[in-house]
Amino acid sequence: MDIRQRLHLSGMDSHAPELARKWGLGLEVTDFCYAPMLDDPATLPAVREKMAGIDHFWLHAPFAELAPCAVDPLVREVTARRYRQALSAARQLGIRRLVIHSGYIPLVYFPEWFTEQSVAFWREFLPEVPEDMVLALENVMDETPQLMTDIVRQVDDPRLGLCLDVGHANTCASRTPPMEWIAPMAPYLRHVHLHNNLGDWDLHNSLGDGEILMQQILAALLEQCPASTWTIENQDCAPSLAWLAQQGYLSEE
Repeated sequence: MDIRQRLHLSGMDSHAPELARKWGLGLEVTDFCYAPMLDDPATLPAVREKMAGIDHFWLHAPFAELAPCAVDPLVREVTARRYRQALSAARQLGIRRLVIHSGYIPLVYFPEWFTEQSVAFWREFLPEVPEDMVLALENVMDETPQLMTDIVRQVDDPRLGLCLDVGHANTCASRTPPMEWIAPMAPYLRHVHLHNNLGDWDLHNSLGDGEILMQQILAALLEQCPASTWTIENQDCAPSLAWLAQQGYLSEE
């Protein structure tokens, strides 16, 4: 099975554009994860150069200090402003799919508040999103998939879906094993971040380097979420590409 039409490489690997062109893969643009890059007019031309020769994309929105469910309304204003800038950048680049962190912080936000206020934020924000674009909320410090699935279900808008980060689901923040995130998220799952670790810290190891049984994860994704796309999130994606080739998911280039 060749998965190259669903597979992307993360821009956290500086060689990702080159590897994506070599393997015929997509690219997840990460230049705007650092929000001040949205204010730098030189960023868009630089990103366009990286995108040359690649034909499918996701864009990762900024996330540090941004919280859709923030208690302080001024923080929500900043959050919405940065998301608007990310949308504008994506539209100028011809990208219609964005990953956005859920913003949940355990021991800071009560789950009830997080769900209620996130739903309110997205209901207010989504009318600004073009009908042909999709935003996918990504788990980071989320303990279970329940809060995220509740948010998307209640918002009930095709422009808002989910991104399962398999590595984040296997850190000390998660109370739910990675395999048990897939089924609850499946009805809303648009995208998946793939990386491995040892079950404690968010190490972003290559797919074969860690305790996550990645073969089982990929099989479950293909069965339960056949339309989802994936991104390899490594500082060096080459070992993960070699692993996928060895497992028969990609043909050697």
